[in-house]
Amino acid sequence: MMNTPAVAISGLRVRRGATQVFDGVDLEIPRGEITGLLGPSGCGKTTLMRSIVGVQRIASGTVVVLGEPGGSKQLRHRVAYGTQGAAVYDDLTVRQNLSYLAAVLKAPKGDVDRVIDEVGLGGQARQLVGSLSGGQLTRVSLAMALVGSPELIVLDEPTVGLDPVLRRELWGLFRGLAERGVTMIVSSHVMDEALRCDRLVLMRAGRIIADTTPAGLREQTGAADPEAAFLALVERDSRRAADPQTPPPPLRSRRARREASE
Repeated sequence: MMNTPAVAISGLRVRRGATQVFDGVDLEIPRGEITGLLGPSGCGKTTLMRSIVGVQRIASGTVVVLGEPGGSKQLRHRVAYGTQGAAVYDDLTVRQNLSYLAAVLKAPKGDVDRVIDEVGLGGQARQLVGSLSGGQLTRVSLAMALVGSPELIVLDEPTVGLDPVLRRELWGLFRGLAERGVTMIVSSHVMDEALRCDRLVLMRAGRIIADTTPAGLREQTGAADPEAAFLALVERDSRRAADPQTPPPPLRSRRARREASE
């Protein structure tokens, strides 16, 4: 089972009004790793994540998640989605929010205490969510995603607006989850967070312009830091868009590399 991808997307097309957001996206996301969706705001990261969790209307294509159609009933307890805004009740305490979700999901007894401990909110468990700091709110959102021990956790820019110390702590939590076998998909527009991922999917204007690893990104662009590497890819992609005869960049998807070696 671990040899099959956590997410397999083929020919995904999404329209929003008159705008074509995706025009045939193909992507595979492996299990038990941290996959970073990186790119500037408006490039399609959130739409892609919404398509994966099954809350985005798609025009055509297929999205298979953990062996099931994306958004299907069978995935409700297996997939968790953390949006950019905290999906919690401000007038309830941290524990009350988590207890409510645990009841809805019919999570095991003791799950609330487990996730409170995992995200380090023991001191705020009885505090109203509306009185929490930004970093604490982010931890609450992560705790909500952890209830029920999902196999796939999708987080939309969970570290936005946080200071470097809090960002480092959260990435430590993400790493611990991945080491337990949880598949993590984390979006960001902060390029230095690329180095914390196992796998990188770089997006621009509704297209995937690179599907690689942190080491592969540096090696194949010759850039020392992720931001410079991304800018090099953008420049290469722009040249290709201006001249379709320009050979594609050497960065290829994991599927393409596997097929080329067979």
